[in-house]
Amino acid sequence: MTDSSVTFHGWASTGSVQLQPWSYHPRALGPRDVEIQISHCGICASDIHTIKGEWGPLVQGTCIAGHEIIGTVVARGVDQAEKFAIGDRVGVGAIAESCQTCEYCTRGLDQQCAQRTFSFNDTYKVEQDEHRRGVTYGGFADGVRVPGDFVYKIPDAISSAEAAPLMCAGSTTYAPLAHHGAGPDKRVGIYGIGGLGHMALQWARAFQAKEVVAISTSDDKRDEAKQLGATRFVNSRDKDSMKQASGSMELLLVTSFGPDTDYNELLSLVANNGTCVLLAVPEKDISLSVSSLLGRHINLTAWLLGGRTAIRQMLDFAAKHNVRPWIETMPMSDANAAIKKAMDGFPRYRVVMHTGVVEEP
Repeated sequence: MTDSSVTFHGWASTGSVQLQPWSYHPRALGPRDVEIQISHCGICASDIHTIKGEWGPLVQGTCIAGHEIIGTVVARGVDQAEKFAIGDRVGVGAIAESCQTCEYCTRGLDQQCAQRTFSFNDTYKVEQDEHRRGVTYGGFADGVRVPGDFVYKIPDAISSAEAAPLMCAGSTTYAPLAHHGAGPDKRVGIYGIGGLGHMALQWARAFQAKEVVAISTSDDKRDEAKQLGATRFVNSRDKDSMKQASGSMELLLVTSFGPDTDYNELLSLVANNGTCVLLAVPEKDISLSVSSLLGRHINLTAWLLGGRTAIRQMLDFAAKHNVRPWIETMPMSDANAAIKKAMDGFPRYRVVMHTGVVEEP
C-alpha cells in the first residue's frame, strides 16, 4: 500500500551502472516509521556492485541504492513521536528492519537476523499486515521512509557530510575492532587503505592500540596512513617488509582485496593465537592453507556491518575522539559522475553526494 500524496525523486538503476532519474510513492507512513528529507548520502562499493547486478537481480528491476543516509525528520508515526522531533538530524545505515526478538537481535547482532531487511533492493519481512510490506529504496534520493528503530540521531559535533560514511564504512570497521578488543594490549593491522581501511586506522588509533600497522600494495598512501593513525607502514609487495612483519599482529582486519591477494601471506602477519577478520567480499572464493591456521591457532573470521547497538556506540565514540572519514562531496544531481569517481578509485577516501538541503547543526 503506497502513499500517493508523497513522491520521492531519486536516481535509479535498472541493472546498469548508468543511473536514471526515477520517482516513486513510498509505502504508507506506519506508526513505527520515520520520514526523512535527505541531505547527504555516501557511495559504498556495495551500492555499485548491486546496481550493476553483480550481486544478483534487482528486486523489482529498478533500484535506488544508497545506505549511508543523512537527513532531517519531516514526519513520524505515532509510536515514534516521543523518540524523534520534527527537524531532528538523523542517519540510516545498511539495515532498515529486523525482528528484534530473535537471539541475534537481542544480542545486538540484528544484521544476522533471518528477517533483516536491507535499506535498498530488499523487501520488508517483519510486518504482520501484508499491506505494510514492500520494497526498500535507498538514499540516492530526496527522501526515504524507514522504521524508526533503525534511525539514529547524529551528534552535533559531526557534520552531515562526514556522518554519511559513518553509517556503513564507520560501523563496519568499528564493530569488529570493538568486538575483538582492539586496545593497549593489541597490535592491530589494517590491510587496504581505502574507504574502509582509512576508517579502521582511525578507530585503532582511538582505541589506543599498542601498534597500528597499515598494510598497502604500494607506498602511495604511506604518509596519509600515518596521518590517519598508523604507527608503522608495510608495503605488501615488499617481501623484506612482509617478512619483518611476520607474526607481529594480534588482530588483522582485511578491508580490501585484489586479483592477486595472497591470503596465506596475510595470515603470516598474524601472531600465534591471533585473529584475522575479513571485511571485504572477494569476487572469487579464496584459497587458504589450513595448516597455517591449525599450527598457530589462528582464528579466521568475518564481519558483516554493525548492528544497532554498535552504530549508536560508534557515533558517540566518533564524536568524542574526533574520528571522521576523509570525503569528497558532489551534488546528487551529478550522481553518475559521482558513481564513476567512486568506481575509478579516485576519492580520498569516500564520495558523499548532497541534495543541496542545508541542515547542519
